[in-house]
Amino acid sequence: MFTVNKCLCPDCNDSALSTIDFENDAIKDFPGYCINHSPNVQETTENIIKYVQSHEKIIGLNANGITFENMDFSNKKFYGCSFQHCTFLNIQAPGARFRVSFFDFSVFSDCNLQSSNVQFSSFAGSTFSHVIFTGSDLVHANFCGISAYQSSFDDADLYNSRFIDSTLNFVSFRNCNLKNANFMKTTRTDVSFKLSNTRSAVFSPEDKAFKKADGEI
Repeated sequence: MFTVNKCLCPDCNDSALSTIDFENDAIKDFPGYCINHSPNVQETTENIIKYVQSHEKIIGLNANGITFENMDFSNKKFYGCSFQHCTFLNIQAPGARFRVSFFDFSVFSDCNLQSSNVQFSSFAGSTFSHVIFTGSDLVHANFCGISAYQSSFDDADLYNSRFIDSTLNFVSFRNCNLKNANFMKTTRTDVSFKLSNTRSAVFSPEDKAFKKADGEI
């Protein structure tokens, strides 16, 4: 897991960004500053981006608030990392693996996470626009409170994942494993669950859709 060091700025409760020690090729457990109080935001950001670009396996990185744009995360492995409040623009990440990582309140736009493998990770409160999760394993994942637009979860395994209180517009969940997936209190516009096992998912009691046969919602 990433080390939670509070920002050195007085009265700031945000966590400090990771310090990269390129000489020893390591993420150091040093006190530091959050992105809002960093004395050199550009250098800190560039160091974290450089570290991600140059490593296939990333463990315990805290990159809260950083913007990643036009990068290739294909087949990279992230373990115990924090990307909360980050922005991801035009990211290619097919085959990426995430374990116990946090993307809460982040923004994803025009990103490809096809065939990714995500377990025990959180995207709560995030925004997705034109994002592809097709063919991914998204198991025990937290998507509560997300806002998704023109995105695809087709052919995904969503076992025991949660979309509670989310807003889903033009989102596709075709041919998905929805066993124990929770869609309570969701707001849905043109959402397709065709060929998915909707009777194994959880919907709000007032949502008549949960009474329908699989794939008819």
